[in-house]
Parts: sequence; C-alpha cells; structure tokens
Amino acid sequence: MTTSETGRLSTGVDGLDGVLDGGLLGGRSYLVRGAPGTGKTVLGLHFLTEGAAAGESVLYINLEEATDDIRENATALGFDLSGVTFLDLSPSSAFFAEDQSYSIFEADEVDREPIQRRIRDSVDEMEPDRVFVDPVTQFRYLSSDEFQFRKEVISFMRYLKEADATVLFTSQRSAETPDDDLQFLADGIVELRRDDEGRSLSVPKFRGSDRQSGAHSMEITDAGISVYPILDPGDHATEFDTTPIPSGNAELDTLLGGGIERGTITVVSGPTGVGKTTTGTLFMQAAADQGERSAIYHFEESPRTFRHRCESIGIPVSTLETDGALTVEAVEALDYSAEQFAAHVREQVEERGVSVVMIDGINGYKLSLQGNEDALVGKLHALGRYLKNMGVTVIFVDEVGSVTGSFEATEAGISYLADNVVFLRHIELNGELRKVVGVLKKRVSTFERTLREFEITSDGIVIGDPLTDASGLLEGTPDIERSDR
Repeated sequence: MTTSETGRLSTGVDGLDGVLDGGLLGGRSYLVRGAPGTGKTVLGLHFLTEGAAAGESVLYINLEEATDDIRENATALGFDLSGVTFLDLSPSSAFFAEDQSYSIFEADEVDREPIQRRIRDSVDEMEPDRVFVDPVTQFRYLSSDEFQFRKEVISFMRYLKEADATVLFTSQRSAETPDDDLQFLADGIVELRRDDEGRSLSVPKFRGSDRQSGAHSMEITDAGISVYPILDPGDHATEFDTTPIPSGNAELDTLLGGGIERGTITVVSGPTGVGKTTTGTLFMQAAADQGERSAIYHFEESPRTFRHRCESIGIPVSTLETDGALTVEAVEALDYSAEQFAAHVREQVEERGVSVVMIDGINGYKLSLQGNEDALVGKLHALGRYLKNMGVTVIFVDEVGSVTGSFEATEAGISYLADNVVFLRHIELNGELRKVVGVLKKRVSTFERTLREFEITSDGIVIGDPLTDASGLLEGTPDIERSDR
C-alpha cells in the first residue's frame, strides 16, 4: 500500500487531505454520508483513482448503480478508471422482468451466500489496497432485520480490515432508514452537505488522529471535487521587513508618518465617490516601483471602470498589469464561498509573491460571497490576520453611509482589526462640496493629527496644507476663517 511521507493515504482531494492532517489512516474504514447529489460517489472515484495512479490495487463494489453508468459519469468528470476493478452487485433489469416485483432484494427469498461468495472471491483474488462500497446500506435488503444488518456489516468490515484494505463506504440514509448504526462502526466519518449557502464538508469523527473541525467549503466541477479548508491564521507565519510603503504623494505620506508599514491592515473609509479606491491604489503603484506585486479584488466596481478612472488621473493600471506588478479581479456575486476566496488570495500570496492586497469594498464582500453575513465578517478577519502573518500589506476599502453629518470611522465592524485607519469626508463649504482626508489611527508609528483638503485632478491626487484654522470639519459643515476664503 502506497503512503505519503506522513504515513497517510491521500483521498485524491488535496483540500480534504489538509482537513485530515495529511490523509486517511491505512487499514481502516470510513463512512461517507450525505443526501443524494452531495458528491459521495465522486469522492469515492477520487479515492480509487488516487490509489490506482500510485500503483495500488483498488476495488469498486457497486451495489446500486451499474458499472457502465458509473464509467460514463466518471468519464464526464475526467476520471480514468482503467486501473479500477469493479464488482457489480447492482440489481439488473432482468430481475424485474422475471420477478415482476418492486423490491430490489427480499431477505426471505434471496440467498445471501452467492453475493457473499462473490465478494470473498474478489477480495481473496485481488488483495485490494483500497475498497469503495457504494452504498453499504443496500445490504439492508439482504438482511432479515436491523440486528442482522449490523452483524453482517461488522463482519464485512472486519473481513476487509483483516485483508489490510482501506475502505470507503457510503450510506443512503432517510428518515425511515437512518445510518446512526453505521456511524458507530466507522473509524471516521466524512459528511457532505448541500444547502442554500452552497456545498460543505465536515469530519465529525476521525479515530487515531487529529483533524480540522468545522464545515469546510466544497465544490463539484467538471474536474471533480475541490475542498477549501477553513483558514486558520495561526498555521501561517513568516519573517518579513516592516519598513513602510509610501504612497508616492508627499503630503499623504506626511499625514501617515512616512507611509503604511508592511504586514499591517489599513482601512480606507468614507462615503461613496470620495476617492477611497484611488487612494489605496497609490500604495500599489508605489509597491510596483519597488519591484513588488499587488492584487486588488473588486466587489463593487468593474475592472474596466477602475482602469479608466485611474488612468485618467495618471495611475497606469494597465501598464502595471502588463508588467505583472498588479492583478485586478472582479468577484462576481455568489461565485465564491469565503473559503474559496481565501484560497484564491493565498495562491496569489504563496505562489506569485503578492505583497500588497486590496479588498474593495467590505460591504460588497459580505453581499457577494456565499454565507451568513456575521460569519463572513469573521472569515474576513481570519483572512486579514493570515495576510498580516505572511507580511502582506492589506488595504480594506470600507464605505460609510453618511455623506456629511455625524462622523463614522467604519461601518463594517472591522475597525478593531485595523492597524491604520485613513478616512475621507465630504464637507460643504460656501455652498460647494469639498473633501478632506485624515488619519484616525496608526498603531506602529506616529502620524499627523490634522485634516487636509483632498482633491482628485487630471494630474492625480492633490492634498493641501493642514486645515489648522478650521473647526467642525468632521460634521461636514466647517467653520473656517482664512484670509484666502
């Protein structure tokens, strides 16, 4: 039996192996349970083809679906079953034609011995390393009662274990035929779910080893199953340089005490149209000038509009993309779960060396990803902490609802996560809307505690001198007495 360096057997699904701390323990039996259509058989195909590819002997005992149908479905998902041996015990159409019965098996009429003999003969002849039984609950129809069913399943699993096989078996549970008894028999349980928030996978039981608890996001595509484990920031850390990244705008850098430090989270907040995204992009341009890579994820704006706005004021977004210094992506509504999105960001950080990440914006993140809003905020916190641990500079764009009036730092409940808070505000001055910028918070260095006028022009962002002779700015209706007004 082929095992990994950790002594585990891969399930054939990388994300599930991660949840299982490296994979399955050999020579044990594992129950895969879930409603119809949740992916139980597909997981079995991953399990078997992974073994076959490693040169192992693998056996598929199909008790419900015919072999030809399984092969056809597997081909559509890209599985190569050439190394898989089938023991087809599924009911044939001839049974119905001859018996005129509506029961697959009748315990008092069917001799169990031929089926048991076929299983024994196949196992004795093959000595399989991996066995997939789909579904084991079909044995209920060969048993006179529940006691006899449990006895036969225990005997069957013990026989396979003594043959040194690792077994994956599925159940078809219903309200009338629950599978609680099978859960006690298994060394581990993989539970698959599908609901309004998408697909998920959990491992409520795993004897002899630790595993990652919780409901992990999952999807089934034309390439099979992908699992996205819950992101645990504590599992990731690296050494990194904490020197600041400047914005390239001298006045803004003065406000920030030199820029924003690497490995920190900055929230840029303000009402719609005030210049939040443009301000965040300055740091990404400055990072590119230092040979670093950045990525921006738009939840509320199209990349096309973003490029046009930036290039109209001299920020060469398209050139940065062409040079590989910047990745610009739009996240479409409900395309991702929070775990899928985090896995995508991790790939950019760990495989492409991205060192600056901007999430634009927080409200769009909560609306666009699958899941409960409160849970999504927690998952955003986890993503932020992971990025900090990896030395990535993070910019969260947060839109507040009020244009003027009482001051709000953020609306998304993330201010405590932020190391730095940069806010932009509209103010009304002499019947004209103007803008101001300030820094509310900076954990790791000093900053200027004044407000400055902020303007976006065809030449870029222009920031004025400190407004030291003004009051009431944060209320939106300032009292300014200046000689040039």
